Amino acid sequence: MKRLGALVAVGLGAVLLSGCTLVPTAPTPDLIAHRQIPFGLLNKTIPGTNNGRVRFITQPVYIVDATGHLAPSSRIVPAPPVLATVLRQLILGPTQIETFAGYTSALPAGLVLLSASIKGDVGYVDLATPLSKLSRSQEVLALGQLVLTAYDAGAVKGIEITAAGRVQRSLLPNGTRTPLITTSDYSSLLNR
Repeated sequence: MKRLGALVAVGLGAVLLSGCTLVPTAPTPDLIAHRQIPFGLLNKTIPGTNNGRVRFITQPVYIVDATGHLAPSSRIVPAPPVLATVLRQLILGPTQIETFAGYTSALPAGLVLLSASIKGDVGYVDLATPLSKLSRSQEVLALGQLVLTAYDAGAVKGIEITAAGRVQRSLLPNGTRTPLITTSDYSSLLNR
């Protein structure tokens, strides 16, 4: 019986204290003076750097529209755009609003981008798994998404895709395979 009494007392105390708070509330927000905000959080530069700034731009990524064609969609990335950053935005897939409008991505869920860089206007994209495991139509759309997005990020001579460091022969819409793919190979997939 003592245990039950102690349990009831603790429960009652908890209920009474749940209405208390250490943080006073106010009916309206309080304005904080700029001089009271610490660490330089309101400065125009990044705190702890020598005038470091981050600027953002919109960059097109290509996703699959409701008709099964590729269409550009804007994403916000740090400027200047880096191929790896832009491709990671592509891999995230369509936004919730785009999904409601019927947009999808042919890239497999969980696709891992190991690295992406541009050398001599050619993009080098290293993926964890090959895209050849997709169906032929999905593989062509996925490759189109990658090459068109990479073109707008600066890989104007095309891209070469590797899977875990091994060069892949990418599937073209005409059924042939080649290690270097260009935007002209996939321009037929664009919604015009």
